[in-house]
This record gives sequence, C-alpha cells and structure tokens, in this order.
Amino acid sequence: MAKRGKKYQDALKAIDREKLYNISEAVELVQKNATAKFDESIEMAARLGVDPKKADQQIRGAMVLPHGTGKTQTVLVFAKGDKAKEAEAAGADFVGEEDLINKVAQGWLEFDVVVATPDMMAQVGKLGRTLGPKGLMPNPKTGTVTFDVTKAVEEIKAGKVEYRVDKSGNIHVPIGKASFEAKKLEENFTAMAEQLMKIKPAASKGTYLRNVSITSTMSPGLKVDVSSFKL
Repeated sequence: MAKRGKKYQDALKAIDREKLYNISEAVELVQKNATAKFDESIEMAARLGVDPKKADQQIRGAMVLPHGTGKTQTVLVFAKGDKAKEAEAAGADFVGEEDLINKVAQGWLEFDVVVATPDMMAQVGKLGRTLGPKGLMPNPKTGTVTFDVTKAVEEIKAGKVEYRVDKSGNIHVPIGKASFEAKKLEENFTAMAEQLMKIKPAASKGTYLRNVSITSTMSPGLKVDVSSFKL
C-alpha cells in the first residue's frame, strides 16, 4: 500500500471510517479535509447490488446535476451540414467530419466529451480503439448519439455527468468542487442518489444501494447513511 502524506493522515484522524454520516455532516467534513492548493473535486461512490456481467443489470446513463460539476467540459461534435452549424451555435468547442475524425485517429485527444449525429456513427465507429478505452465513445444511452446536438451540447456545458457501473458493481461520479456551497453539494449528491434508485434494474435482488461514500481528490472517503435523506 502506498504511503499517505501527512495531510491525508491528519484527515483520516478527523473521521470515523466505520460511521455512517448524514449527508450534511459528510459534506462538512469532506470540505474541511480538502486542504490541497487546488480546488479539489468532490466525488460520490456507490456500491450497487447488481451483477454487471448480466445484460439486464448493466447500469449506464447520464444526467444534468442541479448545480453542475464546477468543471467546464470541452465538447467535440461529429456532425455535418446544418447539424454542424447547430453544434457551433450551441457552444461546441470542436465540430467537424472526416478531417476531425482523422485528427483524432492520429492521437489528438484535447476534449472531454464526444457527441455525434447518428449519420456520422459509421465513420466515428473507426475510432473505437482510440475513444473506447478512454470512455469517450458516443453512446445513445448517454445522449451523445443524437440529432438534437443543441440539447446535447447545452446539457454537457451545464454540468451533465455520465455514470457507468464497473465490473465490481461500483459507480463513481463527480458531484462538484470543494469550493461549492455545502447545500449545492448536498443537492447534487441527493439528485445522483435519486437517479440511481430510479434506474434500479428489475432483476436486482436484495439490497440495491449497498453503501455510498463521498470523498475529495486528496482526502479519505466518508460513508453516508442513505436513510438520512429522502430517496
């Protein structure tokens, strides 16, 4: 196990790793422990009672957080004609067709999210090996394969986050920055928890939301008592 720094060790002493904190207490402590020189990201992690190996229990989607993530996303859109113009008008950072596809294929990856219109996917599919491993491949389930490029770009710029269960049944989602007002972090956290409950697979048996925690970039996580807020 890697040796942790003094600040991390001090933060660890300030919390009870076994306690289930209510969301207000958890946010307060996480912000207090976020002492890095940069504005640390705050993340929610949830362990779900699902079997990701089964198709009917794979969880993936996207949502716009009430108060965004505090990060400005760089958006690339693969579109042509009027849809390309729409994307530019909506605030997309990069818009193009074959020229942009070739640029990405050559290793250029200076963007955070990729959107594509359905008629471009046959060509964009060639980038699977480049975009796939980085989680950047457009997907209808996350709203990034669509003809409504205006909505897609505006939602991403407004703080849309994508979530996907990993092979262990966990989901990690950014919910803001340490500099956020505590209330905004609480509301983003609760919105994400509510979203996970809404999409609970019918095939999931037993306890679904098994445990949830909140952490910042450089500090230890705190377990949250999900019964402490309304779901």
